[in-house]
Amino acid sequence: MRLDQFLKLSRLCPRRTLAQQLCDAGLVLLNGRRAKPGHAVKIGDEITISQRRRETVVRIVNVPDNANVSRRDVGGLVEVLIEQQLDFLGSEARP
Repeated sequence: MRLDQFLKLSRLCPRRTLAQQLCDAGLVLLNGRRAKPGHAVKIGDEITISQRRRETVVRIVNVPDNANVSRRDVGGLVEVLIEQQLDFLGSEARP
């Protein structure tokens, strides 16, 4: 499955076009490398997404067979490893 499609189905991005834009801007890393929207994802891959003042790192647990995933099944697609707020300079925010 394509990375941009997976980001939409897992609800990490609200729209596929936004996922494509984030990838094109270099804000999505797949296993520590910049990823293109069409890159294929597989179980065990780690995705890092930087949006606005937030950085999220997830591990893929399951890749759906079709393009429709119910809301209750979304939680089984990824495991959130890190979710943090960033300050305006891009470093971790202090409490």
